[in-house]
Amino acid sequence: MTIEKATEADVEILSQLLGEVEAYYGGTDAPADPEQIRAALFGPQPVATTLIARDGGDVLGFASYSFLWPAAGADTSIFLKELYVREAHRRKGVAGQLMDAVREAGRTAGCSRLEWHADADNPPALDFYKALGVDPDQGKVFYRAAL
Repeated sequence: MTIEKATEADVEILSQLLGEVEAYYGGTDAPADPEQIRAALFGPQPVATTLIARDGGDVLGFASYSFLWPAAGADTSIFLKELYVREAHRRKGVAGQLMDAVREAGRTAGCSRLEWHADADNPPALDFYKALGVDPDQGKVFYRAAL
């Protein structure tokens, strides 16, 4: 298995993967808009980086992250926004390797910590994160407002 940063050539597969993510959370499995992906990841002001796990030509899953500032003091943190492994490849170490790659990206960038959320109604994700030995941060409340 290899894990590499997505390139503009990966826009179509990312479109499919994002449709699968929507279906996983109860939405419609419809590909995401390739132009939105292209603008978000490869436009003049990229807002995220995406890592893709592959086994040869088979795409296993992906992780998407951004950097946040400030973290502690003037430190920077890396924020994992999405971690997704296709159903046929779950429980085979793919998610763990993607997490390791995100951690390494944070270390390389000089980040002081890795942060993420998980849906409270996603027991497989919660079990995975518990197995990593990371406890939920009870001191934070998540908010979301439409713009």
